[in-house]
Amino acid sequence: MLRSIPRTFAAINKPSAFAGLRYKHTLPALPYAYEALEPYISGEIMKIHHAKHHQTYINNLNAAEEKLGSAFKGNDVNEEISIQSAIKFNGGGHINHTLFWENLAPGNKEVPKPSGELLKEIEKTWGSFDQFVSKFNTQTAAVQGSGWGWLGYNKEFKRLEIATTANQDPLKPTTGLIPLLGIDVWEHAYYLQYKNVRPDYLNAIWHVINWKTVTDRFTKAHK
Repeated sequence: MLRSIPRTFAAINKPSAFAGLRYKHTLPALPYAYEALEPYISGEIMKIHHAKHHQTYINNLNAAEEKLGSAFKGNDVNEEISIQSAIKFNGGGHINHTLFWENLAPGNKEVPKPSGELLKEIEKTWGSFDQFVSKFNTQTAAVQGSGWGWLGYNKEFKRLEIATTANQDPLKPTTGLIPLLGIDVWEHAYYLQYKNVRPDYLNAIWHVINWKTVTDRFTKAHK
């Protein structure tokens, strides 16, 4: 039986060679077992996704930040610029996946729904929860190649919005929206179970959405 690391979800940071400026990023432990989301997301997928893919983003982010620290110390602006793409990609991968694990929780046959003010906002914006899910799935399934589907909050206009981002672009730095819910549609998130049928994966994942976490983010964002 596959099990997640039995630690708290918060990542433990360790000092890096870039002393005084940053700490090394570490892999956050999951608050549930790898197989806890079955049958909607298999334990095998969760283990590989978390322990392999997310860990790789962290490793590459730490390496890129070490290079950036050396470039700062050496006053090498050309090198600082060249490292930015690696920081954006791997940093985004770390941010997005950390949020993604928190979005999920063991589910059941009935698709869970939010409640309270968040549900009211969803119904006001899209007419009903089911119409929101349909719109979200349609936009997210249409992501070309790899990327993410998001429910975000627009603080300027005080409204919910559905958005997509390419690759590992994080939502807030690239769109200004505050991320409430993010769904990974890279094939590594579903291929072993759903092959290349992304819509089937998107339909299934709503069974394991942690609306408590999403609601907490919404409450904080729209204060």
